[in-house]
Amino acid sequence: MNLTTFEASLTAENPPEGLSAPLLALWHDARGDWHRAHELAQQAQSPEGDRVHAYLHRKEGDAANAAYWYRRCGGEPFEGSLEAEWRAIAATLL
Repeated sequence: MNLTTFEASLTAENPPEGLSAPLLALWHDARGDWHRAHELAQQAQSPEGDRVHAYLHRKEGDAANAAYWYRRCGGEPFEGSLEAEWRAIAATLL
């Protein structure tokens, strides 16, 4: 799967099978279910999950919490738009 097919899957009723928890979190977030996305990011307990977790708190507007998760995953806070960050994370995870 690549970014194009992943984004195309957002119109389906269900996510594609075999997605990692961080990718599944991004899928739910893109479909407007921030709470399910957050739950999945927390469950991932991995640097990838932490990266998605940081993005979700940035999206929520909780900069301090986002900064914690960016540090935890070893990444720098994203400077671009939320949409650009979502796509960058998804592309990296795919």
